[in-house]
Amino acid sequence: MSRPGMMRSLLSVSGGTLVSRVLGLIREMAIAWTFGANAATDAFWVAFRIPNFMRRLFAEGSFSVAFVPVLTEVKETRSHEELKELVARTAGTLGIILLLITALGVLGAAWLTRGFAPGSIDDPAKFELTTDLLRLTFPYLLFVALTALSGGILNSFHRFALPALTPVILNLCLIAGALWLSPHLEVPIMALGWAILAAGILQLVVQFPALRRLDLLPRPRWGWRHSGVQKILRLMVPTLFGSSVAQINLLLDTLIASFLITGSQTWLAQSDRLLEFPLGIFGIALGTVILPTLSRHHVATDREGFSRALDWGLRSTLLVALPAMVGLVMLAKPLLFTLLQYGAFTAHDVNMASMSLSALALGLPAFALVKVVAPAFYARQDTKTPVRAGIIAMIVSMLLNIVFVGGLLVLWASPGDDVNGWWARLSTTPGLHAGLGLASACASYLNLALLWRALRKSNVYVAHAGWWKHWLRLLLACGAMALVLALLLSLWPDWANTGVATRLYRLAALVLAGTATFSLVMYAMGLRLRDLRGD
Repeated sequence: MSRPGMMRSLLSVSGGTLVSRVLGLIREMAIAWTFGANAATDAFWVAFRIPNFMRRLFAEGSFSVAFVPVLTEVKETRSHEELKELVARTAGTLGIILLLITALGVLGAAWLTRGFAPGSIDDPAKFELTTDLLRLTFPYLLFVALTALSGGILNSFHRFALPALTPVILNLCLIAGALWLSPHLEVPIMALGWAILAAGILQLVVQFPALRRLDLLPRPRWGWRHSGVQKILRLMVPTLFGSSVAQINLLLDTLIASFLITGSQTWLAQSDRLLEFPLGIFGIALGTVILPTLSRHHVATDREGFSRALDWGLRSTLLVALPAMVGLVMLAKPLLFTLLQYGAFTAHDVNMASMSLSALALGLPAFALVKVVAPAFYARQDTKTPVRAGIIAMIVSMLLNIVFVGGLLVLWASPGDDVNGWWARLSTTPGLHAGLGLASACASYLNLALLWRALRKSNVYVAHAGWWKHWLRLLLACGAMALVLALLLSLWPDWANTGVATRLYRLAALVLAGTATFSLVMYAMGLRLRDLRGD
């Protein structure tokens, strides 16, 4: 079977992800327009973040990075019947385990709320609403994990488009829930919980026809003792931390944000969604494409091919992540004013969300590069190294959360603020959530540095020629882009009091001018499309 090049595969994944991310922005606009930023939206984001965190940890995180290399090994070296048996045993084992976890999550929703949003305990109405929403959203974990299994199978056969498009269903369901279902419910925000449950089921079902065409839709069977399942489990358990440090940090942010001023959960969630736009389109998409390729080179003991593929991934990631970081930091307010400041979402909400977006965006290159460097270990079935790096980064992030939030609290203190005590000021001082975003960004660079050091020590990667020139191009192009954006922003300082058409025109001009400047400088310094092709 011929295999498409990595750039072609990347474009396939990125194209599907782009559709999903655009709809994701529309979804955020619909939620912001309908509900704003308040206690109800805070309750929803907590209830969604817990199963969504577990989805990224178990499904897209540890399971995928353990399953794909084992699946690829069986696919390349054994018969189709053995591959089918592995799929059946893995699906059955994963399904039963997650069914039990889901049941425990639904029954223990109140305890989960206490554990991950302790700041809501003193507000009975908010606590009860969060618990009710969590009972609806938690089963999403079961369905989306099986969807990840299906997507991993399709990706290993270089069928990238359908798995990349599948998240569109979630966004469509949430848009329908916010705009159509919510007016018909006694508690409108519950519409989003029902939407997530429906999306989980639909995302799984839509994969079935493609699996059937590959003759890989067998009846799931329990297979705890199956050698392939045992190997997946051995690889999976250590990666529970290593593959999803950013998500663990985000969940810890949720816990701390529950003590902050009302709206903090929502502002962080909106910031994370905008960060996910470039990260999902390219960073996560590239990680998805490169893992099967690296696994194939490892199975074939092709060290040169392995190193070449990784080098291409690193260069391509920086080519997008660095200008995206500059753009998000500088255009945080224009983006949020244009996309979200309508209906119940106020200018104050935009200012607060822009603080956390700028802070998180500083870590975008590291977030994206980790998605490329980590598969270099997982493809070789080395899960211990990312675990060590992930745990260290997570601990440092927890410490930085305290340092940055506490530092902002001291920095913004006014005479007489000590009357009610520092603890009471946590829930009345706006903007402290930005410290959480900055801590996550710093921790991501530490995680990347630890992985990079281990990668160089392993001697599986040799940097190809031209890196100094690549860095020089990027820095000059990003600097030129920043100057152009700063000039245009000085011409348009007021975004809060302008109409929709004006905002759209200005934002489009900023994005086009920034992109054109970056591209022209890169082209003038010798970058050509042929340089971006992978094997």
